[in-house]
Amino acid sequence: MMVNREIAGAMKQLAEKYPIIALTGPRQSGKTTLLKEMFSDYRYVNLENPDTRNFAETDPQSFLNQYGKYVIFDEVQRVPHLFSYIQSIVDDSRIMGQFIFSGSQNFHLMQNITQSLAGRVAIFRLFPFDFQELTNAELLQPEYAEYLKKGFYPAIYDRNIKPSDFYPNYIETYIQRDVSELIAIKDMSLFQKFLTLCATRAGQILNMSNLAKECGISSPTVKAWLSALENSYIIFLLRPFYNNFSKRIVKSPKLYFYDTGLLSNLLKINDVSKIENQSIKGTLFENMIISQYVKRLHHKNEKQIEPWFWRDSEGNEVDMVLEKSQQTEIVEIKATQTIMPDLFKGLNYYAALAKETKLTKTLIYGGNERQNRTVAQIVPWNETDV
Repeated sequence: MMVNREIAGAMKQLAEKYPIIALTGPRQSGKTTLLKEMFSDYRYVNLENPDTRNFAETDPQSFLNQYGKYVIFDEVQRVPHLFSYIQSIVDDSRIMGQFIFSGSQNFHLMQNITQSLAGRVAIFRLFPFDFQELTNAELLQPEYAEYLKKGFYPAIYDRNIKPSDFYPNYIETYIQRDVSELIAIKDMSLFQKFLTLCATRAGQILNMSNLAKECGISSPTVKAWLSALENSYIIFLLRPFYNNFSKRIVKSPKLYFYDTGLLSNLLKINDVSKIENQSIKGTLFENMIISQYVKRLHHKNEKQIEPWFWRDSEGNEVDMVLEKSQQTEIVEIKATQTIMPDLFKGLNYYAALAKETKLTKTLIYGGNERQNRTVAQIVPWNETDV
């Protein structure tokens, strides 16, 4: 089964304009597969290999001379002092698309790029499949419930792995290893508890003091652990949108997971019927749609648009605000398949306050019919795009 990744087009284009292309994203999101397909004539070097890594660390000049130009370096953040040598090579050769970097630890990779290779690298992020990629491969079904549990990691689709098998192993083998390399964790069981507590707060305003208290750790530890989860592409924080028409807005971010399958596994949701019978369905649906927007922005390489949310101290809220070049789009997300007037309450409240002429109101819902109403455009969940 082949799922074409949308990010490939922008990567190919910028490989003709930059000496280095860097692709980062969560483990098992398909980075290596994509790079080997796109740059099939390049030599592939995996720096996870201990012998290869030792060669690169102890004799970087000879290592780079051996491979020459047109090389994919996978998990390149593991040998940070290679970056300064590569800087000299690309500055001298002035060859575009000479090196391709891949890495799954955003902090270490970006730290080294900004220190040594600023202006020489085009940076991309690849996440698990988005709706459009699955639709193009004719793999997206009309009912959304199964995706709340199944998630979007390629291995589940490519190798037909059960989510109940994939996600516990993913947590144990990848998350715990990556996080432990970013920060020193003495008690991994306590970190596992922390991760589960984060899952119970998905879609909620983040209260770090409350999270610290419930987990039995300090507030600085909460900040460090959240940062590690962000840099491993497990969670992201949606920031509040600041405006000049309301001074009583919430200033703390909301917490979301990049993948609803992982989130459902942490919440011990093992079957779709359990989702249907619980109020958790709305939270999972919102998380899925918000993460879809975030993934699409990266996969389309739309770096000028950043998603926000808006809420005031009285509880008035819109789930997402997107500032685009020509207009602002506000988005409400509801898991229901029935359109009722009260679903537009938040959108209408915001529109009345903002008084913007170029304001688009969008309701994304759990149904399958697109409608263009006076009050807002109604978009089916599986047509969510930016």
